[in-house]
Amino acid sequence: MARLPYLDRSDLLPEHQDLLARNINLYRLLAHSPRAARSLNTLARYIRDGSRLDPRLRELAILQVAYVAGSAYAYSHHIRISRDFEVSDDDIRAIAAESAGGSSSLEPLAKTVLRAARELTVGLQLSDETFARLREALDPERLTDLFVTIAYYNGLVRLMAALEIDVESEYRSYLDAFPLPQR
Repeated sequence: MARLPYLDRSDLLPEHQDLLARNINLYRLLAHSPRAARSLNTLARYIRDGSRLDPRLRELAILQVAYVAGSAYAYSHHIRISRDFEVSDDDIRAIAAESAGGSSSLEPLAKTVLRAARELTVGLQLSDETFARLREALDPERLTDLFVTIAYYNGLVRLMAALEIDVESEYRSYLDAFPLPQR
């Protein structure tokens, strides 16, 4: 159960009702602070629409952050979103395998992106080896965009955890198909 009430458009001043253009629980809670919501959405839009990082790699990084953080909300939403960016069911299963120290059929760059997301989420530090592998494959702009994406979603999953945002019913089936690790 969320720690704050979910807001509806009718709860907001007219100039802030656009914050709920997508009626999802995350936005319904962020609307308690319209300026914060707008600021977060600005960076989210850049990550989604302005970054030159390959969208599939972006979604894999986001899913990895959500997976190791145990964020059912971010994980379920980005499983759905990732379908638009050629992330397959096998790719999603590979996140669990790679997180458990196993192997997968992912290409080397995708594996390294997952490793970077795990390192920065769990240990809050990126190894020199992981950085060197990423540096070989990504130019400085894409590399920076990858780290901005990982950092943003690390903050967002912590915000979601603090507010205890509920997963909407239409997203729960993703958690059944691709369960998070038990905590």
